[in-house]
Amino acid sequence: MRDHQRRRKVCSFCLDQRRVIDYKEVTRLRRYISERGTILPSRMTGTCARHQRLLAQALKRARHVALLPFVVR
Repeated sequence: MRDHQRRRKVCSFCLDQRRVIDYKEVTRLRRYISERGTILPSRMTGTCARHQRLLAQALKRARHVALLPFVVR
């Protein structure tokens, strides 16, 4: 049995009380992309389900407008 338990990650968007995740905030969105260019899952980033859906939508929009790459070489 463990002596200590892992602390649950807190959603950074909930802490900032954000309702909308803007696709133009490239520096903030880069934290949620792996070095290969894939979207990181919520268990790694700590985002809640609602903000994970909004985050994925914003990342896809940023890729479509060419603010973020689809694939990193």
